[in-house]
Amino acid sequence: MTSPTGVKWDKLSFASTLYLYPVIETLLERAPLQMRDELRLGLQEALVNAAKHGNSLDPTKHVSVQYAKVDGSYWWIITDQGSGFDIPEECHDCPDGDGVETTGDCGRGLFILYQIFDQVHWSSKGNEVRLCKRLSRRPHWLTWWQGAWMAKDTVAMG
Repeated sequence: MTSPTGVKWDKLSFASTLYLYPVIETLLERAPLQMRDELRLGLQEALVNAAKHGNSLDPTKHVSVQYAKVDGSYWWIITDQGSGFDIPEECHDCPDGDGVETTGDCGRGLFILYQIFDQVHWSSKGNEVRLCKRLSRRPHWLTWWQGAWMAKDTVAMG
């Protein structure tokens, strides 16, 4: 599928299952090798959430994924056929290691998504998530800081 902006989006769909190895490998085949382990974990969490929590592992329901590389970022849009859920307002604090959830509706899987991906956007219904990972591993603030630092006059000492 090609969008009006000329970006070619690939698409795949699969019956709800937890056997995700071939799906994840397909989704990662164009990603840089150094990013694949991290992305594999994030995509696995998102796909498990869609198949297990969204579709209740009903093999008659499908999970669909659209994916593309857009302007130096990788995007995945994962949609399930479930009724959705209430999107948590915050998901940046880690649940306690003792099994006690301290983040309300944000479990470990959602926490992992917010840690791995640079952008996580939910549909209003809660049955679709848009994930983005920039190719540049530098945070924006570091790029800004380094640019500001390099722009100043510096004196070499030594």
